Amino acid sequence: MQNFRKTQPQTHDIESLKLHEPEQFTLDNGIKVYAIKAGSEDLVKLDLVFDAGSMYQSMPLLAGHTNKCLQEGTTSFSAKEIAEKIDYHGAYLRNGLGKDDARLSLYCLGKHLQKLLPVVQEAAFEARFPDEEVGTIVAKSKHEFLVNMEKVKYVARLKFGEYIFGKGHPYSTPLREDDYANVTPGLLREFHTKHYKTSPFYILISGRVPDDADQILNQYFGQHEIDADSRETHLPVPVTTPEKSQFIEKEHTLQSALRIGKTLFNKQHPDFIKMQIVSTILGGYFGSRLMSNIREDKGYTYGIGSAVTSLKHSGIFTISSEVGADVRQKAVEEIFVEINKLATDLVGDEELNLVKNYMLGSFLRSVDGPFALSELVKSVVDYGFSMDYFDRFIGTVKNITAKEIRDLTVKYLDPATLVTLVVGK
Repeated sequence: MQNFRKTQPQTHDIESLKLHEPEQFTLDNGIKVYAIKAGSEDLVKLDLVFDAGSMYQSMPLLAGHTNKCLQEGTTSFSAKEIAEKIDYHGAYLRNGLGKDDARLSLYCLGKHLQKLLPVVQEAAFEARFPDEEVGTIVAKSKHEFLVNMEKVKYVARLKFGEYIFGKGHPYSTPLREDDYANVTPGLLREFHTKHYKTSPFYILISGRVPDDADQILNQYFGQHEIDADSRETHLPVPVTTPEKSQFIEKEHTLQSALRIGKTLFNKQHPDFIKMQIVSTILGGYFGSRLMSNIREDKGYTYGIGSAVTSLKHSGIFTISSEVGADVRQKAVEEIFVEINKLATDLVGDEELNLVKNYMLGSFLRSVDGPFALSELVKSVVDYGFSMDYFDRFIGTVKNITAKEIRDLTVKYLDPATLVTLVVGK
């Protein structure tokens, strides 16, 4: 034991990574299932992934409130009965919404899976949207909205999409207090019928998956009719605001929220992984250039970061922070100083190797356990990739050069193309 404590563990470069490939099968109605059979504990996670994200809604709040109300009563179960049945079996039923899709996810012991699938099936396809429950959830959401609208961070996030995608674009999510009055149970039922009951979806099941999972899932999710033509795939071209500097006044605030960025591309683009590396160097980890400058050196903020986000039909590059109201202009200037440095000077070997090791280490953490693997499977299924996408990720991170990073910054992060939004006093 004493020798063990004195001996440093060996380190190894990641050459490649053999990830657990999901088993695939198709239900009677054409629904695809991806099964990640892994894990040592009797735990199962089931995800139903629908084409029901906010990009599909015809008016604000429809997608979100439809998703929120799935557990508020079905043909056979009241909201109370659903909650009691889930709790009794020590399970958890969670709703989730993004711009592209919506989820209904069940976490449970494997031995209870088949007992709980009737509840999941009804929540997904037989939700009733009772007037009283819908009214309560809408009122609660409106209250949360009004509270959040006093936060500069929330306002910046809400408005930034409008500036980079353009008003009316499905990825832009403008929201006003008056919109809550327009949400009715009838409209939620219509959205549910089109985007849950008849729309194509797919299933992820991970953990200690039963050997007869194909039969069990087919019984509950493979028998109803699917309208294969209901999937919408074409979006209008984003129209970014020509006014690249935007300011929203927010009185009585001590901080200003900053958002700087642009529309980019998604992970189907050959430069997506490389731009993730550029973004990591700039602001993607605690030792990044933006953190070192804006937080550590200048003391303008507690935190600042940059990210490259992939959407099914687009992508976003974003820098975000909250800074003192009195230093917001200085913070913006320093952000562009760091972008210009990255576009002018080659990244040193020590920094580049540090970032490469950080990204590869973070990736290793992301594959820890079957539930984490299911998220990786989803991240490639949505774009028509197989799991070898992650071999490409590892190879790209290991082999990118300082010159490529400089050239990518010049090509995609021209300050003249970036929208700067400041929300504050």
